[in-house]
Amino acid sequence: MAIKFQYNKTSLNEIGKQLKVRRRALPTLQNKESALRLEVRKAKDESDALEAALKEGLEKYDYMSALWNEFEPDLVRIEDVELKTVKIAGVKTPGLGEIRYSLKKFNAFTAPAWYSGGVSILKELSRLGIESEVALERARILDYQRKKTTQKVNLYEKVQIPGYEEAIRKIKRYMEDEENLSKASSKIVKTRHEEEEASAL
Repeated sequence: MAIKFQYNKTSLNEIGKQLKVRRRALPTLQNKESALRLEVRKAKDESDALEAALKEGLEKYDYMSALWNEFEPDLVRIEDVELKTVKIAGVKTPGLGEIRYSLKKFNAFTAPAWYSGGVSILKELSRLGIESEVALERARILDYQRKKTTQKVNLYEKVQIPGYEEAIRKIKRYMEDEENLSKASSKIVKTRHEEEEASAL
C-alpha cells in the first residue's frame, strides 16, 4: 500500500499524526488479539465439553431406548430459547438465558411411571445440546473477530507504520536538500555581489 504524500511541512505533520495514532493503537490491538485467541479456545473447549456431556448423557440413558417408544413425542416441547448478549473482549456474543418448555398434560395414574423422569431427562439433554450450540456460535463469532483484529495488527505492523516512517524520511530528506540548495544558492548570490562590489571599486 503506497502512502500518498506531498513534500511539504503540512504533509509531514499529517503523516506524523497518522503514525502516532497507529503506534498508540497497536499495543491495544495486540492485546485484544491475544485475549480473543484465548476466548476462542475457551468457547471451543466449552462447546466440546458440553457435546461430550450430551453424548455421555445419551449413552447413559441408552438402556431405556425400548421405553422411549411408549413416550409421546409431543409431550415436551421447547417453547422458547432466551439468548442474552455477553461482551467478551469488546465483542458481542450470544449467551444462553432461559429455556422455556411446554409440557402437555398427562394423567400420572394411567401413564407409565417413568414419564416424569423421562421429561426431566429430555430437558437435561436438550439443555446440553442448546448450550453446546450457543458455545459453538460464540466461538465462531470470536474467531471471526480475532481474524479481523489479526489482519488489522498485520496491516499496522507490516504495512502502514513502516510506510509512514518511510514517507517521513523521504519528506525530511527532500526538505533538507531544499534547504541546503537554498543556502548554497544564497551563498553563491552573496559571493557574486561581493565580487561585483569589489570589481566596481
